[in-house]
Amino acid sequence: MPELTQGEFQRIPNEFWIKWNFPNTVGAMDGKHIRLRAPPIFFNYKAFFSIVILAIVDANYKFIAVDVGAYGKGDSAILKKSTMGQKIIGNNFNFSGPECLPGTNTKLNHFLLGDEAFGLDTYLMKPYTKKVAKNDVTKQTFNYRLCRARRVSENAFWVALPSI
Repeated sequence: MPELTQGEFQRIPNEFWIKWNFPNTVGAMDGKHIRLRAPPIFFNYKAFFSIVILAIVDANYKFIAVDVGAYGKGDSAILKKSTMGQKIIGNNFNFSGPECLPGTNTKLNHFLLGDEAFGLDTYLMKPYTKKVAKNDVTKQTFNYRLCRARRVSENAFWVALPSI
């Protein structure tokens, strides 16, 4: 996984803010199960054999980090076992320090965006559960914006791997 330069750590969060209205975001992350014929170790929760491509994508659908070859039942567990996940969890992904949220004096660390399959952590932002957001318009708005920004990772897979 390549190291992001200081210039990329300025460009990527700015583009997520301008294009997707989500600040301090250094990438959107998702996993894609690739169907294959293989030994039972690759049998997944969707009831077919697969390997997983775990990727981080910038605001322009560009892959900035990819981990290929994992197997397992969930994106969160796969992330923790992957080389990419070990770098992120071990604080070796080179996230820059906290920055003020746009229009405020509130500082927030940079983070990745993930879906419900990932565990919430200091390096990862995910949506509120439907139950928690159900009667709270502020949380529904947050979920809408987060999911819209995070969708770049799903769309990047669709463009890169349309027939899989």
